[in-house]
Amino acid sequence: MNELLERKIDLTKQGQVVEAAELFFAENAETDDFIGVQTNGRDEMVRKMQDFTSGIQNVNGITYHNSAVNGNTTYAEFTFDFDMKDGSKVLWHEIIRSVWKDGKIVKEQYFKA
Repeated sequence: MNELLERKIDLTKQGQVVEAAELFFAENAETDDFIGVQTNGRDEMVRKMQDFTSGIQNVNGITYHNSAVNGNTTYAEFTFDFDMKDGSKVLWHEIIRSVWKDGKIVKEQYFKA
C-alpha cells in the first residue's frame, strides 16, 4: 500500500492528476469532494481532472505535507495554489482519503484541512 500511495503522491506533486486518475482509479471508482461534486467511474473522474487542469493559468505551488496508511485506506495532505484562466485563485489545503482494492482506488473523498 505504501508504494502505491508514494507513486500517487509523486504524480500529484508534479501536477499530473489526470495521469494519477488514469493509473490508480478503478473503473467503478466513486469520488466526493468538499464542494459536493461527485463522480462515478474512472472515466468521469479523468474528465473532471482534465476540465479542471485545462483552466489553470499558473501553478504557484503544490505542497505535500503528510500521509498515512490504515489498512486499505490512505490519507494524503496537500496544499494546492493555482491562478485560474478566469482570473480566480484556487488555494486549497486538503486531505485526500482513498480506499483501495486490488491496487486501485475504489472510493476517494476530499476534505478541507
